[in-house]
Amino acid sequence: MPREELEEQAARRAGRDAATRDRIVRGAAEVVHRLGVAGMSIERVRAASGVSRSQVYRYFQAKEALIDAVVDFQIAAVLARQRSLLATLGSVGDLQEWADDVVDLNRARTGPHGCPLGSLVSQLAGQSCAMRAKLEDAFQTWQSYLATGLRRMQDRGELNAEADVIELATGVVAAVQGGLILAQAARSEKPLRAALDLAVGRVALAADTARPADSENRR
Repeated sequence: MPREELEEQAARRAGRDAATRDRIVRGAAEVVHRLGVAGMSIERVRAASGVSRSQVYRYFQAKEALIDAVVDFQIAAVLARQRSLLATLGSVGDLQEWADDVVDLNRARTGPHGCPLGSLVSQLAGQSCAMRAKLEDAFQTWQSYLATGLRRMQDRGELNAEADVIELATGVVAAVQGGLILAQAARSEKPLRAALDLAVGRVALAADTARPADSENRR
């Protein structure tokens, strides 16, 4: 068989393998989202992904490896969305729009659900130092997207130059996570809205204190 044909066949197999593995990970992520890590079983993953047990075991010889893949999948999904939403953050109005999107997303999931990352932290932090570190890094990255937008506001004179943007970003993400937990308990997005209103209000206060200084400079 010609070398080119062998390489083409190998590429097709690799593509099929990648697609099957991705389907398994997505199925496992769905199971974990509904039932938690403790509720994830090979049979449930098999049913959710539409593959055989042997295929699950082919790609993931141990449950821990599949859980790790789910963590990577959820981190990538959450950070991709947040990076996109926060890419142009440059005003309090932009931050409010982002907060509205977070609330709307929570409402659209047929009832209040926790953040996939926050849920995984609560389930895995005491079991795996490696996964806890991976999730902590993901939260740091999320906060960095917010901090970058807040720095843009400072550069434009729309945020107090003395404001600690890292602290503000940490507080906003903490408000999301705490608000989502309370929203789950209440089966309502209202606690999430209240938490985000307070967080956005804190940023707005820092923005308000920047305006008099700008006026002084223009005189």
